[in-house]
Amino acid sequence: MTKSITQPIHALPRRRLGKTGLEIPVIPFGTQGFGNNFGFVADDEAVALIKHAITLGVNHFDCARCYGDSLRKLGLALKEIPRESVIVTGRLCCHSAAQWGFYGEGTPDYSAERVIRDVEDQLQILNTSYFDGMLIHDPVQIEPTLAKGGTLDGLLQLKARGLVRNVGYGLRQHDFHLKAIATGDVDFLLCFNNYNLIRQSAADEVLPAATAAGVGVMNGWSILRGLLTGIDIDEARAKGRYKNDPDIDAAKAIRQWCLEEEVNLLQLALQFCLKEERIHGNPLGSLNVEQLEANVWAASTPLPDEVWAKYQARFGKA
Repeated sequence: MTKSITQPIHALPRRRLGKTGLEIPVIPFGTQGFGNNFGFVADDEAVALIKHAITLGVNHFDCARCYGDSLRKLGLALKEIPRESVIVTGRLCCHSAAQWGFYGEGTPDYSAERVIRDVEDQLQILNTSYFDGMLIHDPVQIEPTLAKGGTLDGLLQLKARGLVRNVGYGLRQHDFHLKAIATGDVDFLLCFNNYNLIRQSAADEVLPAATAAGVGVMNGWSILRGLLTGIDIDEARAKGRYKNDPDIDAAKAIRQWCLEEEVNLLQLALQFCLKEERIHGNPLGSLNVEQLEANVWAASTPLPDEVWAKYQARFGKA
């Protein structure tokens, strides 16, 4: 089910991102949305989309080199937007030996020297002098990032210089999350695919540990890359999406329930995550104004208690 954009959009909630002190919208803008990975977005369209997002309260942009050409597009917008009016968090990709740590083969360069070169270059592309936060993104191993002269060391050097104001990790593995928190140097974290309608494993150890340490938490994949937005999943699969996705059956069951109960699935998915107050932001990408406004509406419009009671009766969680 989709929301008509004629419905009113309420004020978007904001939360404090742990000890960063940043007050962020509960749905930061994941810039992959306009990076051409999910459909072409022209430069002028991207800049207009960014400006419109800010008017709706979505002034936190979470970016990465591996998000198509979104870094450059965000940089174009930052030429026209007062820097103090936006929050920009970035990623230091540590996926492989490919240039800038993109996805590929081989061992990533975990050195502090590479970190400094990478971040300085990203700042030039973005036309800004600092990141509000920088995440070590999906490293193959955690130990080399923690070693003296390693990735975290490089980020802490940049923090001392004021080029990065907060540092953290974007990770999948919970044991990596816990090791990062244990350093005492981490300001915020990004989780992937472990707090949504289908799974909540982050709540077992990661959220308690982060909360105890004052570490901010952002939650990736709250809508499972679109599976929990209300789209026709069978139709999407016929077009080549979600092949071999292990969450298809669970997502289809929730979608069918929403159709029967006349509940907006996007709203259900986001409001479920917002019920967990130890999560501060749920980054979402938007390809266009319609998607952006639908996301803001869903995040700013709570569901009645009776909907959650029915959902819990059917699925055993709410």
